[in-house]
Amino acid sequence: MSNAAAPPPPASDAAAPEVPELPSRERFRGLIWLVSASFFMQALDSTIVNTAVPAMAEALGVTPLGMRSALTSYVLTLAVLIPASPWLCDRFGTRRVFGAAIATFGIGSLLCGIAQTLPELVGARVLQGIGGAALMPVGRYVLVRSIDKREFVHVMATVATFGLLGSVLGPLLGGALVEFTNWRLIFLINVPVGIAGLWMNKRDMPEYRLDRAHRFDLFGFLLFAASSALLLAAAEMLSGERLNWGGIGICAALALLFGAAYVWHSRRTAHPVADLTLLRVRSVWVSLAGNLFTRLGVSGMFLLLVLFLQVGCGWSPLLAGLMMVPQALGSISAKWLINRLLVRLGYRRLLLGNTLAVAVLLASFALFSTHTPMWLIAATVFLYGGFMGMQYTAMNTLIYSDLDIKHASMASSMASTAQYLSMSFGIALATLLMESLLQGHAHTDYVVAFRWTVVILALITTAASRVFSQLRPDRPAKGAAGAR
Repeated sequence: MSNAAAPPPPASDAAAPEVPELPSRERFRGLIWLVSASFFMQALDSTIVNTAVPAMAEALGVTPLGMRSALTSYVLTLAVLIPASPWLCDRFGTRRVFGAAIATFGIGSLLCGIAQTLPELVGARVLQGIGGAALMPVGRYVLVRSIDKREFVHVMATVATFGLLGSVLGPLLGGALVEFTNWRLIFLINVPVGIAGLWMNKRDMPEYRLDRAHRFDLFGFLLFAASSALLLAAAEMLSGERLNWGGIGICAALALLFGAAYVWHSRRTAHPVADLTLLRVRSVWVSLAGNLFTRLGVSGMFLLLVLFLQVGCGWSPLLAGLMMVPQALGSISAKWLINRLLVRLGYRRLLLGNTLAVAVLLASFALFSTHTPMWLIAATVFLYGGFMGMQYTAMNTLIYSDLDIKHASMASSMASTAQYLSMSFGIALATLLMESLLQGHAHTDYVVAFRWTVVILALITTAASRVFSQLRPDRPAKGAAGAR
């Protein structure tokens, strides 16, 4: 047997050099820009309206607090329709659903911009919410399917940054548009953005769908939607000098009846819109209940602060909008700390302490008066934004800490729904408290009403700490941010 080395293969048989595959974030660069733009547009639209509320109220012939239906209708629509977005993608495909969402959001924005009465504005806001309900869930879903796991965190950080940028620019841009142009441009600027988004969607959005989607739980969806809408209707009827207690009672009773019917129905269907069996997991029900109580207390805070500054203190819309920017900057700053704090403290201790800190800061707004220095208001808003940023991040990640990955999609849908539901009720609660405290004061003494309202909201937020105390004592191992 010869030990001589075998001759090299002929040149023609040599393997061609492999071309390295581009990283997924390079291959899907257009998709990342598209999803980032949708996050930016939705964050901008959620915050830009607050500073325009007094001007919009004057143009539509209502009180500033009477504008709450224009705010809650949008958020409630998001909450009701978000659970349908996963099934829509499976049935019709991501490109078609995302494109329809952009078009609907754009048409709703156009109708908001030309609305002449409050009911017209509310109807247009509902149409905006129908489109907006699919933008963020579908965007996240497509990125999960398209981006390599090793690059996903980096990509989501990029997308989230655009969302935060929208929340920073929203109040300032809203104030500037109201002061120097017209409040209608707040909505009309979404139209050219939507046209550009439709072009990008056709070019960059991948098509994901199932060959055979499971049957949609239409009956459960209608029960859930009816219960949510009736609860908010009951809250809306609590405003005004003459309360219709009969109508309020009927709406509240029907809401409870439909809610109970949904609980019964969800246990008897294979694919419910919200799988309530996940509530057996401690971290899931604590996350959802804690979100509810926290957001009931804080969701209306910045609308109240804008009204306090503009109506109570006589500030310009631009200056009032400028005071909202520190909140977003504080939230961005907190993102550098949250993972380290979770690793060191765990969810239970962090959420207990942070919730109480949020409540104390919320109550501190009651010390504001017409003579409070601008720098002190800005500093307080910055601190409040920082603690709220940590609160939101911890609450939103807690729900996944003990769940199997197969339940992640359903948990995400339930978390988003609970978030927007509690936001809509939080805005309604804050404005109703303010309105009731203004009775007999001809809607002029906003300073005193603002002070008592934030104290009550701080007490409600404190109740959330009791919910988080139900978590098991934990201290995650070094390098792990998971807990129970």
